[in-house]
Amino acid sequence: MTTGERKSNEVYPVELYRTTCMTQLSFFLVFAITIQSLCCADVTKLPAEDRKVLRDSSRFHEVHSTSDLPPEIIALCAGDDGRLAEPGQKWNATDAITDPTLPGKRLIWAAVGVEYYVVHYERGGIDHSFHILVAKLTKDDVKPKAVWRAVGNSFKDYPAFLDALRRGKLDGRLDYPH
Repeated sequence: MTTGERKSNEVYPVELYRTTCMTQLSFFLVFAITIQSLCCADVTKLPAEDRKVLRDSSRFHEVHSTSDLPPEIIALCAGDDGRLAEPGQKWNATDAITDPTLPGKRLIWAAVGVEYYVVHYERGGIDHSFHILVAKLTKDDVKPKAVWRAVGNSFKDYPAFLDALRRGKLDGRLDYPH
C-alpha cells in the first residue's frame, strides 16, 4: 500500500468526528422538537361550547379577592386546608414550609360571568406552578362543575389568559396536582 491509500474499513479521525457531531446534532434536534410540542400543547379538554363563552370577554368582569367568589368555587382550587391566600398576601410558595398557618395556594385574579368562573392561582411546593380553573355554577346548582383545569404561565389579567388560550399555551392534558 502506498502513502495516501487506505484500507476500506479504516476511518480517519476527521470522518469519525463528523459522524459523531452529526449524530449528536440529530439527537438534539429531535429532542428540541419533542420539547416544543409538549410546551405548546393543544387545549384539548376544553369543550368548544365553553371555549366560545370564555372568548366573549364582555361576559366577564375581573375580581381580585377571594371574598368575591362563592365558597364552592374556592373549594375547587384551595389547598388541603380549604384556604386560598389573597393576591399579594403571604403564603407558602416553596416546599420549605416557613409558616404552617399559611395557605399553599394564592389567588392571582378571577373572572366572573353569569354562570362561569375563571380562577387563576398559583401553587407552591417543589414546583411553583400557575393554574387556571374554569368552573360553572348555575343558580340551581348546589355544587359547581369543574369544566376545565390547566397549567401555564402567570397571566396578568383575563385578556392575557384569552391570548394564551387562543395560542394554545395552556396545558390541560395531564392530571397536575391542582
